[in-house]
Amino acid sequence: VADTGFLSLCAHGRVSGLAVEAGAALCHSTAVCAGRTLRGATRCLGLAGEHLTRHLQRLLLRGPAELPALRALSGRVLTQLKEQCCYVSLDYEGELLEEGCQQPARFQTPDGRWLTLGKERFCCPEPLFRPEMLQHSCPGLHLLARQSLHAAPEHARKHLLANIVLSGGSSMFPGFPERMCLELNLLLRGEGVHVEVLANPGRGTAAWAGGSMAASLTSFQHSWMTRGEYQEHGAEYVHSRF
Repeated sequence: VADTGFLSLCAHGRVSGLAVEAGAALCHSTAVCAGRTLRGATRCLGLAGEHLTRHLQRLLLRGPAELPALRALSGRVLTQLKEQCCYVSLDYEGELLEEGCQQPARFQTPDGRWLTLGKERFCCPEPLFRPEMLQHSCPGLHLLARQSLHAAPEHARKHLLANIVLSGGSSMFPGFPERMCLELNLLLRGEGVHVEVLANPGRGTAAWAGGSMAASLTSFQHSWMTRGEYQEHGAEYVHSRF
């Protein structure tokens, strides 16, 4: 059992840093120092990919598209639609005001119908930065990242700032790394730092890749619970072992 923030950092070749994870069910901002997760500097946003998929469906139902066709779309198809067509805007308000400036995207449903997306493309992932759009009172993910940084020990902050990594499937939207970088630099501009974020192409499965890497380390071998130990002590032994 390992913290996904730490594993995401491992996938980027680091054992210290700030992991900003945007997954399917939750988003997290996790500070890690020398492989140790700083629980007091961990923040959670109870809004993520699954919520965005439902949000996209609601946005489409408000548009001119054929309603029966939209209502018939499965969650899997809606997720594909979201992943293929949506993006994070670097100027959300500006794009909303410039009606018709967005490049539309077309998506073919399994039954052969075509859907055209306009402003839905960038309105769908915006709640990651503005949770109030979905009636969530929690701050946006960029604000949670700043909270994590400020909650970490002062001596560790400089190292955390230099190692901010993105991970999770919901971080794969085009424009997400650039928007996160922009927002963090705006939030921290009074502190005399310039923030860069690390966004590897494989970040959608970074926690799994990091888990594989951590489990292969020689230092990790003492952490295994063997089949024999499980058979002798039962599942409760995991609490003693770890």
